[in-house]
Amino acid sequence: MHDESTDVTNGCGKIRTGTQNEAALLALMEKTGYSMVQENGQRKFGGPPPGWEGPPPPRGCEVFVGKIPRDMYEDELVPVFERAGKIYEFRLMMEFSGENRGYAFVMYTTKEEAQLAIRILNNYEIRPGKFIGVCVSLDNCRLFIGAIPKEKKKEEILDEMKKVTEGVVDVIVYPSATDKTKNRGFAFVEYESHRAAAMARRKLIPGTFQLWGHTIQVDWADPEKEVDEETMQRVKVLYVRNLMISTTEDAIKAEFNKFKPGAVERVKKLRDYAFVHFFNREDAVAAMSIMNGKCIDGASIEVTLAKPVNKESTWRQHLNGQISPNSENLLVFANKEDAHQKSLGKPANLSIRLNGQHSPSPPEIERCTYPFFPGTKLTPISMYSLKSNHFSSAVMHLDYYCNKNNWAPPEYYLYSTSQDGKVLLVYKIVIPTIANGSQSYFMPDKLCTTLEDAKELAAQFTLLHLDYNFHRSSVNSISPVSVTLSSGTPSVLPYTSRPYFYPSYPLSPTILLANGSHVGQRVYISEASFF
Repeated sequence: MHDESTDVTNGCGKIRTGTQNEAALLALMEKTGYSMVQENGQRKFGGPPPGWEGPPPPRGCEVFVGKIPRDMYEDELVPVFERAGKIYEFRLMMEFSGENRGYAFVMYTTKEEAQLAIRILNNYEIRPGKFIGVCVSLDNCRLFIGAIPKEKKKEEILDEMKKVTEGVVDVIVYPSATDKTKNRGFAFVEYESHRAAAMARRKLIPGTFQLWGHTIQVDWADPEKEVDEETMQRVKVLYVRNLMISTTEDAIKAEFNKFKPGAVERVKKLRDYAFVHFFNREDAVAAMSIMNGKCIDGASIEVTLAKPVNKESTWRQHLNGQISPNSENLLVFANKEDAHQKSLGKPANLSIRLNGQHSPSPPEIERCTYPFFPGTKLTPISMYSLKSNHFSSAVMHLDYYCNKNNWAPPEYYLYSTSQDGKVLLVYKIVIPTIANGSQSYFMPDKLCTTLEDAKELAAQFTLLHLDYNFHRSSVNSISPVSVTLSSGTPSVLPYTSRPYFYPSYPLSPTILLANGSHVGQRVYISEASFF
């Protein structure tokens, strides 16, 4: 073991010389031939492994491991993770006390090995009653830059970012949905490495840095969603962005059918993007290469294969915007701006507009309860003084969103119908301030069995149509907190939650609602629309 890790203390942690722990680690090194170095609060096993030649493995080969028992070390962990493939590097985060910090990063030599590790080791019982979490880890090389003047072109933004930061590779700028000559007030800046991006963020993050006389907003962009190659080989749906809002589904279908009449099965358009479904994958791939960069109604479109969302997930996350459980009822494909897996980062058209600027999404608030001790000082506040990430329901988000835009509160109108002897419910939402605009009301195309579900679904549907970045914490990410309450000691109590599924029913083409009104079917994206 290198000198950095043989001292009893080295400023980063302890190895406890002479203990059984050190003997086990030395035995592991001797058996595998890997080196081990401890520095900067982490212990590196390998990186590279013995006999490795060439560059390190590419992005997508590393996994994050969480909920590791604090007294478990490489001698126990490495053999478990070797089941998925050859380990290039194992990095265990360490405390000064000598315990690990509960998480690690494992880099494999191929992406396939990393994906296998996620499949077979996520929720693996590493010790009796102790389950680890394993997911993909990506070095983020991309920053979200908000509050950029909308008249600035890509070349101007790129030149300016190169002047003020180092290592800039590219800038991604989206045109406005309503005016293609302007940007959306934000950009994504790609750097040559995670370190370069981190240094740029450190320079720009204080909130006092200005570009063109504007104080900019800076945050990490969410990493692009990784979908395994096997799944992508089955996709026959194209994601088309940068459309004109006025462009119709029929116009899109006609354009994509030009190269092969009858190839397109259907089109679903939302705002300035659409999903084009083909009968055959070969036609979808051919259309992608032909149509990418073409103009429809004067707008130059971008065409890529749509990325399927994992349907087993109970909550799905966008550039940090997340939508409902069983979200395939609303959005099944994650797209580059408006799906809960934003592949590029924080989308402006889904972010809340405050003072005319797009705000990057704030970090999630931990969902825990704390003991309320007698004598604790309380201060009255308004819910509108909080940040949006303090709310977990769509109903509260919608109320908050309307208030921040100086709109009247949303009005909810309840309707009912019967199917198979069940009373089914749906809410219509009217926002009086905008009711005279292009959309007078919002109503989802699903019926629910309970009042709470119907109201929540209607609010989510409305937020998505209003282009609001709605955040929901994954119930799977709420970790129980082990506590022992003692007198006078503030302790965090666990917040428990269960997956929240909507027992919903499709709205038939024409349904007679309880108030006598007929409501035509308003298809958003239904569960049956994909695959």
